[in-house]
Amino acid sequence: MPGPLHGKRIIEIAGIGPGPFAAMLLSDLGAEVVRVERAGAVRGPAPDQPHGDVSLRGRRNVAIDLKHPDGAAALLDLVESADALIEGFRPGVMERLGVGPDVCLERNPRLVFGRMTGWGQTGPYAQAAGHDINYISLAGALAHFGRKDGPPTPPLNMVGDFGGGGMFLALGVVAAMLEAAGSGQGQVVDTAMVDGSAVLMTMFWSFRASGMFDENRRGTNLLDTGAHFYDVYECSDGNYISIGSIEPQFYAELRRLTGLADDEQFDKQMDQTQWGPLKERLTELFLTKTRTEWCELMEHTDVCFAPVLTMSEAAHHPHNVERETFIELGGVTQPAPAPRFSRTEASVDVLPAWPGQHTRDVFAEWGVAGDRLSELIENGAIKQAE
Repeated sequence: MPGPLHGKRIIEIAGIGPGPFAAMLLSDLGAEVVRVERAGAVRGPAPDQPHGDVSLRGRRNVAIDLKHPDGAAALLDLVESADALIEGFRPGVMERLGVGPDVCLERNPRLVFGRMTGWGQTGPYAQAAGHDINYISLAGALAHFGRKDGPPTPPLNMVGDFGGGGMFLALGVVAAMLEAAGSGQGQVVDTAMVDGSAVLMTMFWSFRASGMFDENRRGTNLLDTGAHFYDVYECSDGNYISIGSIEPQFYAELRRLTGLADDEQFDKQMDQTQWGPLKERLTELFLTKTRTEWCELMEHTDVCFAPVLTMSEAAHHPHNVERETFIELGGVTQPAPAPRFSRTEASVDVLPAWPGQHTRDVFAEWGVAGDRLSELIENGAIKQAE
């Protein structure tokens, strides 16, 4: 069967980062998502090979000139048949283009209008430029990534753009579409990366409130590389392994397999004054074998162990191969859709498309009459890659 969002139509106004990621997730789950590019992005016929950006998978692509007198009207023709629209401009841009939420909801009262920004639609920072590193800084997240006596270390752009941004936008749109199915009324979903990143820190706010997290001493706490039993360690071949032996029974297994079961220095697992010296001991120990040798000893045990793999290595690891965690589309290896469903299978039906590659087909299928469609193409309001 098709994915669980089969039958839902979503318009994605082209952007970068979290917006396309949210659109990819919604498409992976079965929604029909159409990406709207600038007409100026169309540069002749679409190439035969898929677009190289795998985050564009699963969506057909149309090109609209929203600054053209008929451009806004063309987008509203699509809005009329849509369940949701997502956009990632600064606050006020969609309104200035004549396709803000009030106009779109007037055309389609059931529409969910998803907005993706770094700072949100309101607040002193709302109109300022920014990137993931800035949003997670203001959210109180970045300060706590890093090792003792070192500076904060940005965790790629996974926390702000994708965890705190794209995932929350996708969740918000799905929730609002579910509500609209009952109420018959759409609404605006204001998704801000600063908000989402703050929510991702919820457990650490709990730890802080209970005295289990020292926010002023980075790299000294249980889960921030402070503990000797929750960290990564280098092996003799220069590769790394990860250890997460928090619970007593897992810590006991770590000690048994490393030959430290009878070493009394390791008895006081939660004595933070001993974490530094014990980490030095483990650092020396793990340097005595290669990563492969440690895998042979610890994989599939209750140590809470895994090798630290690169993307290429992860795609070929036997566990990921068996679960088909990675797939190949258009000759490019990439993560498979997630999560898994027992009945409504998530899948990718469209390879990453080029700007304007499907303009004519989408407008026709979404109910725009032939003469109207021809008029929009001829006057340049929309553009087909041909």
